[in-house]
Amino acid sequence: MSLVERAAKRLEDLRRAGSQVSGDLVYPPSHAEVTPSLIERAVRKVEPLDAQRAAIETTSATRPEDAPSNRGNNAVDVVAFARSESRLGDAVTQIATTVSAPLPSRSVPRKVQKVELDLRRLASAGYLEPEDPESVIANEFRKIKRPLIQACQGKLAAPIQSANRIMVTSSVPGEGKSFVSFNLALSIAMERDSTVLLIDADTTRRKLSQLVGIDSNSGLLDLLAGEQEDVSDALFRTNIERLTVMPAGARRRHATELLASEAMERLVEHLASRYTDRILIFDTPPLLGAPEPAVLASHMGQIIVVVEADRTTQKVLTNALATIRSCPVVSTVLNKASSAERSYYYAA
Repeated sequence: MSLVERAAKRLEDLRRAGSQVSGDLVYPPSHAEVTPSLIERAVRKVEPLDAQRAAIETTSATRPEDAPSNRGNNAVDVVAFARSESRLGDAVTQIATTVSAPLPSRSVPRKVQKVELDLRRLASAGYLEPEDPESVIANEFRKIKRPLIQACQGKLAAPIQSANRIMVTSSVPGEGKSFVSFNLALSIAMERDSTVLLIDADTTRRKLSQLVGIDSNSGLLDLLAGEQEDVSDALFRTNIERLTVMPAGARRRHATELLASEAMERLVEHLASRYTDRILIFDTPPLLGAPEPAVLASHMGQIIVVVEADRTTQKVLTNALATIRSCPVVSTVLNKASSAERSYYYAA
């Protein structure tokens, strides 16, 4: 077999081996035209050597072994050929490596999911309106968000670990935790140095998902169940520049176990560390109404417990706070207070 044939066969074998390996060595059909040109380059490198070999074999057949070698212009330089042939393996290997090298992937950019918040409708329902930054509710949430943001930025005297993970909950249903979660997210999104990811972790009521209009879309539970591999498939950008929302996802019988799983722990870690300016806000079920908040509390750096004025008793609140002792910083927000007594306060 000639050198050309040997080189071509070796390259072909390597190409076939590469096409059978999964991963980066797979040859996309769109790049199939690359391989022949590389083989031709290898053949062009080997053809002169093959011609020299044929000339040597012819000379050896017509000249005695002990005859002096003729090194004229038209003669074959056996020594030079031997040196060249010794490097044939390296040359073929180099070309073969080029053939077998992973081809650049043609990644298709993902289409960013977006949802348009009806800010006028939300404002009429009592939610904060970004276009009215001097409203009463805007100023009230400024008081709430400021210490939270300072903790996220490490500006407090005592640093708080995982401070950018904020959980909003309540003792019992109906105290307004989703109202506070959404308004807090809107208020933080108005900051210049922070972005917000609002996550609907109340997988039973999913008030936030309904409020935004993405209740039927993939979300948190789909990621935890492994049915969505890419986190971006569960994220929705909004018409508020620095606000992104993750819905609760499809309803599942074992939602509690999913929220308590290691997959949830890994997801929280990933979301919290992806961007340095990101603040996560989790709207979770009430503390005394479901077991999930107590588990989620262990992943949080700060917790806000919403307390309904003139309804939540001290005993109920005390029992609720006892379930989240694993979190170092717990704040309470008084909600639904009358105009005369309206106030917000914090308790460590």
